Amino acid sequence: MVSVQAKKSHICGGFLVSESFVMTAAHCYKWAVNLTVVVGAHDITRQESSSYRIDVKYYHIHPGYNARRLENDIMLLQLVKTTPKSKAVQQIPLPKKDQDIKAKSFCTVAGWGATETGGTANPRLLEVNVTVVDRRSCQRSWGNTATITPSLICAGGTAADYKGFCQGDSGGPLVCKGTAVGVVSFNQQGNCNEPQKPNVYTKISKYLSWIKSIIKY
Repeated sequence: MVSVQAKKSHICGGFLVSESFVMTAAHCYKWAVNLTVVVGAHDITRQESSSYRIDVKYYHIHPGYNARRLENDIMLLQLVKTTPKSKAVQQIPLPKKDQDIKAKSFCTVAGWGATETGGTANPRLLEVNVTVVDRRSCQRSWGNTATITPSLICAGGTAADYKGFCQGDSGGPLVCKGTAVGVVSFNQQGNCNEPQKPNVYTKISKYLSWIKSIIKY
């Protein structure tokens, strides 16, 4: 996990997918602000021996990103230098090919985001278990306020499973069986506490060719 920061303040989550690339959400990009990433941190309010700050060299926003509809909400941050591997700094594997995540699968989402609507970022990294929701019932919940395309995954944030993400968690990974399958994208606005609509993630496996063209891995 990586804390994406603007002016040394946490704004989004992210995660290492290679020695010099961090994956996050495209909506975390801040116009005319140089972002930095803090790698290897657990508590982002203090300087830990395992953590360090790295500047971002290039911002690779998906060319199809639509900020109004939050389509293709995925971005790769190319760091100015590679991250040395350690116990606290691990890369997370991406899916090998495009496949659907079965409904009712148990996954986890992590971040330093708020734990309640309008709250502030948490100093310590939090993690919560969530359950994948099938696309059809997710679309029913969202109605005409959002189109749940095959490039999205829904998980958590339902009446049956309140747990999910909140402000400041954007860009973090949805992890299923040790693989990052989604990027935190959007939830029901102004309702982290008792959401009526599932949380929505960008589905990483739909973007593998674009990711490979940039990382060349």
